[in-house]
Amino acid sequence: MTWLFLRLGVIAFGGPAAHIAMMHDEVVRRRGWLTEQRFLDLIGATNLIPGPNSTEMAIHIGYDRAGWRGLVSAGVCFILPAALMVGGLAALYVHYGHTPAVSGILYGIRPVVIAIIIWALLSLVRTALGTTYLWILAVGVLTAYLLGVNELLLLVAGALLTVAVRTASAWRSRPRGPGEKPHGNGARALLAAPLVLTGGQDPDQLLRLFLTMLKIGAVLYGSGYVLLAFLEGDFVHRLGWLTGTQLTDAVSIGQFTPGPVFTTATFVGYLIAGVPGAIVATVAIFLPSFLLVGLLTKITDRIRARTWSSALLDGVNAASLALMAGVAFQLGRISLVDPLTWALTAGTLLVLWRTKLNSAWLIAAGAAVGLVSVAVTGLG
Repeated sequence: MTWLFLRLGVIAFGGPAAHIAMMHDEVVRRRGWLTEQRFLDLIGATNLIPGPNSTEMAIHIGYDRAGWRGLVSAGVCFILPAALMVGGLAALYVHYGHTPAVSGILYGIRPVVIAIIIWALLSLVRTALGTTYLWILAVGVLTAYLLGVNELLLLVAGALLTVAVRTASAWRSRPRGPGEKPHGNGARALLAAPLVLTGGQDPDQLLRLFLTMLKIGAVLYGSGYVLLAFLEGDFVHRLGWLTGTQLTDAVSIGQFTPGPVFTTATFVGYLIAGVPGAIVATVAIFLPSFLLVGLLTKITDRIRARTWSSALLDGVNAASLALMAGVAFQLGRISLVDPLTWALTAGTLLVLWRTKLNSAWLIAAGAAVGLVSVAVTGLG
């Protein structure tokens, strides 16, 4: 398991939806460690808490396989390769004032990533969308997402609406004896309140960096663009430690490198305080995810066992898959720009359908095709 998540940390390009699709390929399709339903429930559980979803999925899977040691091992191994790459790029950035060009690699990798997401969706949809209502919900969430509605709002709405629909249906179909009055069971919701830690006026820069990143990791829902807003508010405007250009470059590096986009914190920490800052910032922003998943993993099975909370999880699962589809669509609009990129996506889908070839080879092939294409174009 350690080597699996180290490898995923090296090849997991494309953002959380792509990372989760690659994990599905490895732990459900290839190894059979989890069932489709269990994998879906873990996706739903990670969407209930703040933090980087793909990292939290790795942590959940690690716990399922090897308890607390697996939880720590899977999470650290998934984060570490990206953190080291981002730290190295930060050092180059500080020394040379720019980062290496990567357009060729991204050109070839993105179409492959789209195919991996689509293949995972095709597999998960059969389990997640078992009723007409859930199909309608998923289509509605996808439409709203593409129209610009906030991801967190859509997840909450999908969960609550499904609970309401399931409860109303059960209430109407419930047999009642003579003179029996309707009454509820008084089920109590278990809500995980985000841990909020704020940095005070401590003059120690590393401590303030740690507390600020800890706060961001504990309360942040949403995409890399939401992370950008948090980092800008704290490090550009409130503390004045970075310029807007430096922050934009940091987020770009975090999105280019494989693994979680939260490793942007590694780049920011290095710019602020060198290697100690990179280490402190990385530990701080990911620490809440380990703590929250450690708490949540104890109640995931109970969530599925109860009627009302099972409905909540079904709603979150349907909404989550719709959001993955939306991400794939948006990534496709910017990545499938010519016949070669379309051919890469179609070819990857064909390979996934006909073989069990490891996704690492597909990512490597896409990168190679992209580099050769750019080289040939440049020579021409």
